[in-house]
Amino acid sequence: MTLKKTRTAILVSGRGSNMQALVEAARAVDYPAEIVLVASNRPDAAGLEWARSQGLPTASIDHTRHATREAFEASLQQTLDAANVELIALAGFMRLMTPAFVESWRNRMINIHPSLLPSFKGLHTHERALAAGVKITGCTVHFVRAEMDEGPIIAQAAVPVLGGDTPALLAERVLAAEHKIYPVALRLVAAGLARCEGEKVSVSHDLKASFPLYSPNL
Repeated sequence: MTLKKTRTAILVSGRGSNMQALVEAARAVDYPAEIVLVASNRPDAAGLEWARSQGLPTASIDHTRHATREAFEASLQQTLDAANVELIALAGFMRLMTPAFVESWRNRMINIHPSLLPSFKGLHTHERALAAGVKITGCTVHFVRAEMDEGPIIAQAAVPVLGGDTPALLAERVLAAEHKIYPVALRLVAAGLARCEGEKVSVSHDLKASFPLYSPNL
């Protein structure tokens, strides 16, 4: 029996390291998402070049050539429709969507953010985490809502903050966790195992036994 795969588009604005992690995961025969499009609002995005090198369909929708966000999103929607996209994964896509566009993709568009939401929304997350003195930070995959970095949480990975950390060192460790948790979250959503109930996500099964994370270690 052939596995029906969810047709997925990845949107990037830069190099797209999380995109690469998703593409690599999707190569597995039993992975429930198929990457059918990589699109960017920046024609010079390094992620587009990498996607082309992998033989993936790509599209560039330059936001600077559109007078309004609505006009840009109309062009993006046409591109998504042409590829018969069912699910969107944002991977460093640095554009805020209008509420109307977000609502049209409600519970079919996911994003990853480099903090344990709802803490440290927005930019400069690692600098702010260090300034706050937190002992644990991490990353979050969530369904997209109209407000920045809002939406039901699908998956999170915790990363300890170490003595002597700089924003760059912390960012490197968090990014490594992102590359692991994002493919897991996309798998859950594409397979229908992560569903929104109200504004909370119910996961059909636990991937591993529950255990606490302590920082500093006990």
